[in-house]
Amino acid sequence: MSAFAPVLEGFFTDRLSALRASPHTVAAYRDTYRLLLRFTQQRLGRQPSQLDLSDLDADLIGAFLDHLETERHNTVASRNLRLAAVHALFRYAALRCPEHAALIQQVLAIPTKRPDRRLVTFLTRTEVIALLDAPDQNTALGRRDYLLLAVAAHTGLRVSELTGLTCADVALGTGPHVRCTGKGRKQRVTPLTKPLARQLARWLSDRNAAPDDPLFPNIRGGRLSTDAVGRLVTKHVAVAARSCATLNGKDVTPHTLRHSCAMNLLQAGIDTSAIALWLGHESTRTTQLYLHADLHLKEQTLALAAPPTAPSRTRYRPGDRLLAFLEAL
Repeated sequence: MSAFAPVLEGFFTDRLSALRASPHTVAAYRDTYRLLLRFTQQRLGRQPSQLDLSDLDADLIGAFLDHLETERHNTVASRNLRLAAVHALFRYAALRCPEHAALIQQVLAIPTKRPDRRLVTFLTRTEVIALLDAPDQNTALGRRDYLLLAVAAHTGLRVSELTGLTCADVALGTGPHVRCTGKGRKQRVTPLTKPLARQLARWLSDRNAAPDDPLFPNIRGGRLSTDAVGRLVTKHVAVAARSCATLNGKDVTPHTLRHSCAMNLLQAGIDTSAIALWLGHESTRTTQLYLHADLHLKEQTLALAAPPTAPSRTRYRPGDRLLAFLEAL
């Protein structure tokens, strides 16, 4: 018998520490195991601290993954991320608990699911303008929300990157830009337009904030959570929909603003390799999905590829001989 608790604790204190995993990775793994342990507790009727590694076999992990999709309504991509976290833990368990090698291999053999390719949702320029007009900039929270939405739509930062920005991450001198730490702890610099830089300068001046303070704080001065950003986007979309009817029924999330930034760059004629660099994509393959979503670009391509229109042809009919005779006189 191998208690599960020491394995899980060792994974966080030894394995992830040795790998110098990013805080985002640690948080994602933590959330996965909390969900898994709560599911296991309900299914087996035992406290998580009482579990043995053998309790978490392939059947239970498979049921957990089904639970994520059917009851929690997670996407296939989210399900695959949870499975990746489980696989990482069981690869570590293979070193600590070789007596459970067969069970561990069965869990590691659970495959990821291939997600359906869906067209990305993005906002048109008109819809982005309507959304930016929604916050009441006469209040401090309204100005914060406006700037957060404007920075998100312009830079295409992920929501975790937005909430992680500090005041020191904004450079407002020559060549204004924001610095962020993205996936894989990669540093990225994204330029800002001069009008947006001036608005951020006023925001920082009015707040008189310290360099380490969050750029977009919550009401207590701490960092906004990703859920809070999602709620404020939903709130302002509802307001914007009153003046922009195309927003009605559109599923807009913080990530939609990232897609909107990418589509704006694509429609401006920016190469996909430059867009991948702007967004912090590992490769241009990820950026290709925006090509599939852009109907206007497809129409332009069709117009260029369409054969030239030939003059209509009618069947040749010889002239009447009697008329030809008269005309020849």
